[in-house]
Amino acid sequence: MASREGFLTEEQREMLKIASQNAEVMSSLSMASSPKSPGPKSPGQNSSLVFEHNHVKAPGGGHSAAGGGVAVRHVRRSHSGKAVRVKKDGAGGKGTWGKLLDTDGESFLDRNDPNYDSGEEPYELVGSTVSDPLDEYKKAVVSLVEEYFSTGDVNVAASDLRELGSSEYHPYFIKRLVSLAMDRNNKEKEMASVLLSALYADVINSAQISQGFFMLLESADDLTVDILDAVDVIALFIARAVVDDILPPAFITKARRLLPESSKGFQVLQTAEKSYLSAPHHAELVERRWGGSTHCNADEVKKKIADLLREYVESGDTSEACRCIRQLGVSFFHHEVVKRALVIAMENQSAESLILNLLKEAADEGLISSSQMGKGFSRLAESLDDLALDIPSAKKKFQFLVPRAISEGWLDASFIKSSADDGVGPDENDEKLRRYKKEVVSIIHEYFHSDDIPELIRSLEDLGMPEYNPVFLKKLITLAMDRKNREKEMASVLLSALHIEIFTTEDMVNGFVMLLESAEDTALDIVDASNELAFFLARAVIDDVLAPLNLEEITHLLPPKCSGSETVRMARSLIAARHAGERILRCWGGGTGWAVEDAKDKIQKLLEEYESGGVVSEACQCIRDLGMPFFNHEVVKKALVMAMEKKNDRMLELLQECFGEGLITINQMTKGFNRIKDSLDDLALDIPNAKDKFTFYMEHAKKHGWILQSFV
Repeated sequence: MASREGFLTEEQREMLKIASQNAEVMSSLSMASSPKSPGPKSPGQNSSLVFEHNHVKAPGGGHSAAGGGVAVRHVRRSHSGKAVRVKKDGAGGKGTWGKLLDTDGESFLDRNDPNYDSGEEPYELVGSTVSDPLDEYKKAVVSLVEEYFSTGDVNVAASDLRELGSSEYHPYFIKRLVSLAMDRNNKEKEMASVLLSALYADVINSAQISQGFFMLLESADDLTVDILDAVDVIALFIARAVVDDILPPAFITKARRLLPESSKGFQVLQTAEKSYLSAPHHAELVERRWGGSTHCNADEVKKKIADLLREYVESGDTSEACRCIRQLGVSFFHHEVVKRALVIAMENQSAESLILNLLKEAADEGLISSSQMGKGFSRLAESLDDLALDIPSAKKKFQFLVPRAISEGWLDASFIKSSADDGVGPDENDEKLRRYKKEVVSIIHEYFHSDDIPELIRSLEDLGMPEYNPVFLKKLITLAMDRKNREKEMASVLLSALHIEIFTTEDMVNGFVMLLESAEDTALDIVDASNELAFFLARAVIDDVLAPLNLEEITHLLPPKCSGSETVRMARSLIAARHAGERILRCWGGGTGWAVEDAKDKIQKLLEEYESGGVVSEACQCIRDLGMPFFNHEVVKKALVMAMEKKNDRMLELLQECFGEGLITINQMTKGFNRIKDSLDDLALDIPNAKDKFTFYMEHAKKHGWILQSFV
């Protein structure tokens, strides 16, 4: 048998055959990819692509490659038979063509090339503006705040904010309002605080108020860059919000935990707490820091207007006069400028041309609006009768001024028609009413001086004109609104006393209707008339002068499109707010500062002390110390209920003493008995013989003159 030594085995031969075939395939592929190979591919080249990713192991590698299933590694061989390592990305080694699309220099597109294709240009992303609702809201808010600072109209600002919608952005509105006010005068700061109080609970809820102020605290570091005293101003805004009951005192404690101690916001909270809220009489201090509820007292503004007009007549400098009018910052009060200027023109013939030139210039510049100009002329027309006493030719001169102003274009031609339509009602010409008005003005002035309610009631009874009670109410509140908070508080206290003594609920309703119907005229002389009227209405409800349902009745009695309806709505918002009773009782400083529930609690305690062994004189002194004579009907009611419950008549001795001293009037006694009478059915559930007891007490009261004999 021949030896097989030096020869390949069958297995080795098969392996060598496969390797040789693979080498041929790789050589074919290399030839096909070479630019020097102009000929077409052979038919076998396509079929050989299946081996592109196969790998071949060297013979004896321990694995067979049956059927070519073994992977083949990319191997390139030179013509000399040496293996050449393939470079990454397909680039060749020495003597090769290099990788696909390899160029010597940087590639670029030539737009002048005949084969230029614009699709080969690199893509360029172009950004498009996306509308952000918050950005739109921010722009609208700035415009709204600027307009409010210009006009001072809280109602319009609240209405515009409500129309904006987007209530989720209200915290931003608070931050923006305060930020804009901080960089302005005290007038705008005060206006911002007044607006926040007006919006609270009606347009903006308490959570949004807190969130808005916290956003302000977070931005305090940035605000101090532009506003040097930002820490103090923000602290005062927060203190004012706490005093106005729109921000809870706990806000300071909670916000302090969330801010870094090194931040300006933290300093703001410390300043608000230590410098403002901890000071004696801090409420009054904070409220008056920027000048009070409107900052501009009507009398002060009128004086400034008179001074600037007098200086203008002396100097004749129209531009300086316009600058002074603009600097006043009371565009809603420019009708006063018009009225006073026209009066000067009537009084001083030599100043007439100067005055008319000033008004024309102010109208042409848009400094005095057409509506303010018309109001000024209307006010002068209404006072012509009084002016004629000092200026006999007043009516004649006025008739000359109106056509001239219209012809020169600074008074609307519709003024003539409107003044012709505004006839004076027959009641105004009634001598009886004129006399009544004159009398009650003196009575009210005397009351503001003496604070003597019984004397005022006697004076009204002496007049003997109860049909004019609504007129008295209108006159009382109108006079009080143009005075200080003391007189406003006295007017509210007087309404409570009058309601018990001589005024009916119908008188009160009709009086407020008359007042609201003339609200627009009142606003001409009283800057903040709408807000003041809302507080008077709300206070009347808190003091039980009006029932909440009476507000609805008043709204129905007002003529369509009357601005007074908005005032009633504001009053409802004030009443619906948290801690409304205490807040409204303190709106003008408060005579007692107690909520109704507090007064009832004090009455209950003093009666219990008297029942447990106190003396009559001491109990009477306690009732007197309450300082609420208009609320003594509650003393009567609680005393009678306690007498029924205790089954003794000791309380009757106290009532007798109170009546004998004049501490509790017959009207207060009657109202107290009426309240018991109305609640007898409920009392009978706890006191079975309540009706019998009440009958006994009623007869006893009639016998001793506490109540009228006609009481049933």
